[in-house]
Amino acid sequence: MRLALSAGLGGLLFGYDTGVISGLLYIKEDFQEVNKKTWLQETIVSMAVAGAIFGAPIGGWINDRFGRKMSILLADIVFFVGAAIVMGAAPAPWVIIVGSILVGSGVGMASMTSPLYISEASPARIRGALITIFFNLITIVWNPYFVLNQIYQV
Repeated sequence: MRLALSAGLGGLLFGYDTGVISGLLYIKEDFQEVNKKTWLQETIVSMAVAGAIFGAPIGGWINDRFGRKMSILLADIVFFVGAAIVMGAAPAPWVIIVGSILVGSGVGMASMTSPLYISEASPARIRGALITIFFNLITIVWNPYFVLNQIYQV
């Protein structure tokens, strides 16, 4: 049960990343050129989704080759490197774009692996409920950030 619930944090990761990056609140304050150029804003936000598109099939391959636990661990490492190291120390907007791709790749890998791992590790009688919790975490976490982003951008 603990393993299935901890794997469900992949849904939380996806919702958190989508909600936070879509606001661009702090990025606009730190980099004036992002505030002035909408194409930079669009690129930063969309590269997280593009990274997830490429991260999901890579996560599938890692699942088959090295197992579920290794895939989740690698997804967490890729997300951490992209968010805490690359984006956290970004001196320019292009570095944020690279970090956003890494973060998206980690999220895509986790989104591929977490539901699979939950379904394999959980008992049949609660399997559907745990998978539902995973997907609900995406929405539950994303919605407050969306609302806050709208409030602060007014």
